[in-house]
Amino acid sequence: MMRRNASAPEFSRPVEVDRIGHTEVVHDISANAAECMALAQRFDLRGIDKLQARLRLRRARGGSVLRLAGHLTADVAQACVVTLVPVPSHVESEFTVLYGGGEAGGEGIDIDPDIDATLEPWPEGPLDLGEIVAQELALALDPYPRAPGAALDPAYGPSGGPAVEMKRVNPFMVLQNLRKRPK
Repeated sequence: MMRRNASAPEFSRPVEVDRIGHTEVVHDISANAAECMALAQRFDLRGIDKLQARLRLRRARGGSVLRLAGHLTADVAQACVVTLVPVPSHVESEFTVLYGGGEAGGEGIDIDPDIDATLEPWPEGPLDLGEIVAQELALALDPYPRAPGAALDPAYGPSGGPAVEMKRVNPFMVLQNLRKRPK
């Protein structure tokens, strides 16, 4: 059995930064079954049936910024937060990542406020498109998946412990109780 390097990404599609030009290049990538299984383990998912993305990559602002715009689709199964049964879901996400501020002279970059983009430091070495898609998938997942009809027992509060009736405490009542203590 081949062991995976713990520091190596589960889903890696490296692109050399110096090969990225001003003309937009489209990269269609998808994870194979082994990569899906490894990513499911990393993100504590019950499974990933499909993960694919269409990425558009180019240099911008005179070459001082790399612009990556993408659309990912995935079919995943997460554990229900109430019952722990698998909850299948279809994930779609649009994202834009800008890389600048590094060796290509990206200091003082003005970002268009109309673009919902993340500004990342200039990559050292190859830009790993697969790892970027994996991170975007993690951000797009439902943080509290719930199976249809799953509900907490009303005898339990929102934290899962026994429900406790909250009484409003007047801070001056505490002082009043101190005055009434026998000396």
